[in-house]
Amino acid sequence: MHAKRKTAAAIGAPLAPVLALSLPAGSAGAHGYISPPPSRRAQCAAGTVSCGDIKYEPQSVEGPKGLTSCSCGNSRFAELDDDSKGWKATPVSRTTSFQWVLTARHATTTWQYFAGGQKIAEFNDNGAQPGATVTHQVNFGLTGKQKVLAIRNIADTANAFYACVDVNVG
Repeated sequence: MHAKRKTAAAIGAPLAPVLALSLPAGSAGAHGYISPPPSRRAQCAAGTVSCGDIKYEPQSVEGPKGLTSCSCGNSRFAELDDDSKGWKATPVSRTTSFQWVLTARHATTTWQYFAGGQKIAEFNDNGAQPGATVTHQVNFGLTGKQKVLAIRNIADTANAFYACVDVNVG
């Protein structure tokens, strides 16, 4: 029995790094995502909607500041832009809390929220470094099904993080 364990260890030890690198990464490794309400990225990670690479990297949708797409123009995450994909819209009230779960605490200038092509809220952090979560109360001023584009503008780079959240404002 002891010899079998040694043999298994001798075979398994060299394979462990290969397996670790080939398995999908968890969601707690890079930058952040919104949940609750569950963003499209969070829905992909949870398997609520079938997605590609974003399932393994819900925190990594990063691109240059000033973009207006859910994928920030990254072809790896293009599924996030597909409004017909079956995204679950969360029922919310006219004033709703959006919680960012941050896996990297980059200093942030502003947090912006858009719906119906208009900015509905902006929060200025003046370059402060946030904690593990950040929550904003957003007043919609409109009702019905909405796709919210939430943007976290980073203070010390030209990039921002982008998240789309499907809601039904009642």
